[in-house]
Amino acid sequence: MAASLLVVLISGQAAVMAGLSMAMGAFVGGLLLAETEYRREIELMIEPFKGLLLGLFFVTVGARLDIDAVMASPVLVLALAGGLIALKAVVVYPLARLYGLTRAGALEVAALLGPAGEFAFVIIDEGMGRNLIDPQIGQAIILAAIISLFLLPVIGTTVTRFTKRIGPQKEAEPSAAPEIITEVPNDVLVVGYGRVGELVTDMLGRHNISFTIVDVNPKVTSRARSQNLETWYGDASNVEFLARLGLEHRKAVVVTVSNAAFTDNVVKAVRSLRDDICLIARARDAHHAERLYELGVTDAVPETIEASLQLAENTLVDLGVPMGLVLASIHDKRDEFRARLAVHAPEGRGTRVLRTTKREPKPTEKAV
Repeated sequence: MAASLLVVLISGQAAVMAGLSMAMGAFVGGLLLAETEYRREIELMIEPFKGLLLGLFFVTVGARLDIDAVMASPVLVLALAGGLIALKAVVVYPLARLYGLTRAGALEVAALLGPAGEFAFVIIDEGMGRNLIDPQIGQAIILAAIISLFLLPVIGTTVTRFTKRIGPQKEAEPSAAPEIITEVPNDVLVVGYGRVGELVTDMLGRHNISFTIVDVNPKVTSRARSQNLETWYGDASNVEFLARLGLEHRKAVVVTVSNAAFTDNVVKAVRSLRDDICLIARARDAHHAERLYELGVTDAVPETIEASLQLAENTLVDLGVPMGLVLASIHDKRDEFRARLAVHAPEGRGTRVLRTTKREPKPTEKAV
């Protein structure tokens, strides 16, 4: 939050030093932040303030409405308001049709975008401050813009009723309009891009499975983005953040972080949004894997078990224990862990988190 505010303040001050308004600089700073991997997290941070600032904006706009000035020249003000709405509607309607909207849809879009926007007040004030617009004309335009905003609910209701009366329009032929491309989330959401996450994404890429990376470390997200990977900075244990990432359209979530508590929180957040999604999580050990199964993961992969078994296998072999006996004991121990975790796995689903070693016959078995 502090870094975002700093960027906005610096861009605003830079605009002032360049002879522009601070609002224009802040607007440009917001556009720059929207193109970074921090966009989703920034949206979450400013969400609580949106309602407050929106209310403040309308209070400020309403306070600038001078009824006496409107009554002094009502024809001019109303004509400017109507002309503004008509001009924007005339420009927006053909553009909406060009992008494939039906006549009814284009009409609604043109009517709703017809009234002035909030940035009009900044531009007009700046023009009056630099003597580019006569103060009386500028004040009349501001009054017209305010009235056009106040007319927005009436315009929206009227146009909606009108479009319903004329009935649904025939959809444009697919070949007659340009294709509208919508943002479709990737198949897999990978939480964490450390050594484990990097290996997981590499394997997904080799099988042509699309993925999105989420990490709370800015350096990690910058590194992933430098590799042309879709990456977002943010807290994957935040339900709203996951929703903004399009979790409802994902096929799977893979949690690769080493922090057990954070992994638990991510699993809870994912399961609070979707019960049907495939959820694979990295576990610290068998106890953690059991807890993850209780939280609802599809598969839990304990990182210490397989590493410990391989260490034990190499140690025993180097100490001279026959390979057959070593493999047999490792196989039995792995089966113990598999049976232990299977108790906590989802009903009707066995655990697949431990690889199977081909069991060689023991020397005694060969003798027989």
